[in-house]
Amino acid sequence: MSLWSTYRGLAPKTRALFGVGVMAWATIGLWTSPKVEDALGMHASKEEQEALDRQLAVRISRVGGDESKDETN
Repeated sequence: MSLWSTYRGLAPKTRALFGVGVMAWATIGLWTSPKVEDALGMHASKEEQEALDRQLAVRISRVGGDESKDETN
């Protein structure tokens, strides 16, 4: 049996509880990860953060749409 078919074979209430458990685990991980990183000294330096921000900077442009509208940037 595949993992998907095993999951589908569970009772609906069990699948719902499993889903809630996975969401709770993810929420706990997102909530505690900054605290753990700080405790272990794994936070980025100011220069590293600025370099990352420059690399992630994305210019958003509209694709398609009405060409007759006046766009001022």
